[in-house]
Amino acid sequence: MSDHHEGQRVSRRSMFAGVGSIGLGTLLAACGSQAGGSTTVTTSTGESQALTPQTATDASDLFSDVNTCTLTPDTTQGPYYFDADKVRSDIREDRQGVRLRLALKVQDSETCAALPNAVVEIWHCDAAGLYSGAEDQSSGGGGGMPPGPPPENGEKPGGGGPGGGGGDQDLVPTDDKRYLRGAQVSNAEGVVEFTTIWPGWYTGRTVHVHVMVHVSNERVLTSQLMFDEQLNSAVFARAPYSEHTGRDTFNDGDNIFEDSMLLKVVPEDDGYLASIVLSADSDQDGA
Repeated sequence: MSDHHEGQRVSRRSMFAGVGSIGLGTLLAACGSQAGGSTTVTTSTGESQALTPQTATDASDLFSDVNTCTLTPDTTQGPYYFDADKVRSDIREDRQGVRLRLALKVQDSETCAALPNAVVEIWHCDAAGLYSGAEDQSSGGGGGMPPGPPPENGEKPGGGGPGGGGGDQDLVPTDDKRYLRGAQVSNAEGVVEFTTIWPGWYTGRTVHVHVMVHVSNERVLTSQLMFDEQLNSAVFARAPYSEHTGRDTFNDGDNIFEDSMLLKVVPEDDGYLASIVLSADSDQDGA
């Protein structure tokens, strides 16, 4: 995806005073009130901004045989979720690493129909295992190689994120960094795209990306996306990942990992393209 799209029909210049300053709450309300096409919202700067879900990917075969028509496992959101107020497709900022383009298709788990105008958020750690908005906590509170965040799965001693509660309470950020976090609006085919870097790792967890789907102002899916271990090994042999050694948890030893969470990954230019279909219980009736 070219930078000027940013998932919306606006220029990158206007993002700074437009979509980027809308905030997730306003975006959710706007998307929940429309059946399709574009809508107009008022930004935090007082300007009017048209929102039009858009993606540059030709998804004709991108999502073939990628976990279709199966309810995506719902998991913990982990200790470091918060509304980052970042509506954008390129979430890298200053983080160094192997480029990763994520293409996610959101559909209803019962009908398998695409879910347009859904808000999709992702967040993950950097090559050293740090989370923006929580660098101190995710580095263990100071110097040396980061041991990683508190356990996210609730079954290990000392589990739960800041403020307790097993890691599913929204975080109050403790720093002003916002890298590797962002939200996009799904297009008519239910597709969103993000440009990021391959996630790093931290103690007690396999490599993963967090994802959350909102429909009509409701959180209808919270899950995680995983990677084939051969690809993880190939990426981690490269700088800056190679500076972070001692990885202790892999897919087969992770308490959250499921095969259905694996992304379909192919090489692309200087990095990788990864895709998956997310099937959400959009009406939250348990089916």
